[in-house]
Amino acid sequence: MTGLERLLAALGDAKVAFIIVGGVAARAHGSSRLTDHLDIVPARDKDNLARLVAALAPLKPYLRGAPPGLPFEWSARTLEAGLNFTLTTTAGSIDLLGEITGGGMYEDLAPHALTITLFKREVQLLDLPWLIRVKRAAGRPRDLEVVAELEALREELER
Repeated sequence: MTGLERLLAALGDAKVAFIIVGGVAARAHGSSRLTDHLDIVPARDKDNLARLVAALAPLKPYLRGAPPGLPFEWSARTLEAGLNFTLTTTAGSIDLLGEITGGGMYEDLAPHALTITLFKREVQLLDLPWLIRVKRAAGRPRDLEVVAELEALREELER
């Protein structure tokens, strides 16, 4: 089982509400670019954050890039107090994004998500037009590079 598959299994088994964005979403839409982590926008209600904490706890989440031994409390309270978390786990890296530039929060993105099957699991994925929108709004060189490819994929689908 790949790291991505393990992360999605943990989230799915716990019934966490989330939308996949970022590189994995681009890849699912046909991008040739590879990514080494999963970006998700989870719903931020108390129950969902509790499910998210329980889902990832066995994978030992820790702040990516933080020095070993730095105190970090993995709890719903921690997630409620912050917005974005870049984590490393025993299954790989995952970014928990409370809000994304050009797209907003889970509730804003939900109408622009579609259901796909990844590793035999149904997951929510940001649709192609909104993925292009948020990548463009992010404005980072790596995001802008993939926008051209995603736009070409969109044009191909529209034909």
